[in-house]
Amino acid sequence: MAAIEVLDLTKTYGELQAVDAVSLEVAEGEFVGILGPNGAGKTTLLEMVEGLRRPDAGTATVLGLPVWPRNADLLPRMGVQLQASAFFERLTAREQLHTFASLYAVPSATADEWLERVGLDDKAGTRVEDLSGGQAQRLSIACALVHDPDVVFLDEPTAALDPQARRNLWDLLSGLNNSGRTVVLTTHYMDEAEVLCDRVAIMDSGRILQVDSPAALIRRLDAPARITVAPGAVGLEEARGIAAVDDVQESVDGVVLTTRDPAHVVARLAERDQLDGVRVQTGTLEDVFLDLTGREYRA
Repeated sequence: MAAIEVLDLTKTYGELQAVDAVSLEVAEGEFVGILGPNGAGKTTLLEMVEGLRRPDAGTATVLGLPVWPRNADLLPRMGVQLQASAFFERLTAREQLHTFASLYAVPSATADEWLERVGLDDKAGTRVEDLSGGQAQRLSIACALVHDPDVVFLDEPTAALDPQARRNLWDLLSGLNNSGRTVVLTTHYMDEAEVLCDRVAIMDSGRILQVDSPAALIRRLDAPARITVAPGAVGLEEARGIAAVDDVQESVDGVVLTTRDPAHVVARLAERDQLDGVRVQTGTLEDVFLDLTGREYRA
């Protein structure tokens, strides 16, 4: 049985088609990321699947149960971290988390463990309004996970987090998923999606454009490799004379060779003893994202 089944889910605001007949299936224990530019419809889609927003058409089920009308039987089995979270004012971080835990009959000791797991044990006595943006984000994630849900929805969970907190959260989420939890998140970080997700759905203008594993999406793009050689290691004309090199450009990092046969080009550079500072970059999920959604600025 799929953990999440979405069929032709649609939401319209006036003339804006926020979500346009989206269908998606997420298997039990799968980690799926939803990527897209601002305004793509990611948050609206997630809120309908969570049962927080009524769809205009289509259906969504979680763990075999319909999410709309709001299904009270699902609430203990889902964990939801919203893009913008509101806390009870004048409560400390510990009091806030204890309050959430009490809604699910979770012991206070478990709530305290979650404070430590998200790195907020030293801020337990700090009022929520005095937490930094990143600290409030981590508290929001702890509130979503404190009752040990089967399915977890996270809307840009690492926004506002510093690099250390971000990596620690990756470890936490990977651990949840490895223990059998189903996780769905939206993110703007391509490296995050590549590291965490079994599959990613790339979304734009209310539609899902492609769904697959990050590696499969990158292979399908068939993007050329970029080989950077340290300054002075190879001349521009010499580089252009290497077979299988399609383009040569000069950059602050050295000379950049574009090719669809990086193994051949690196072998030729090795024969000439020109491997000093060589860096090979193949296609990335960001290349796939830009190829599908374009490069123009979004509001």
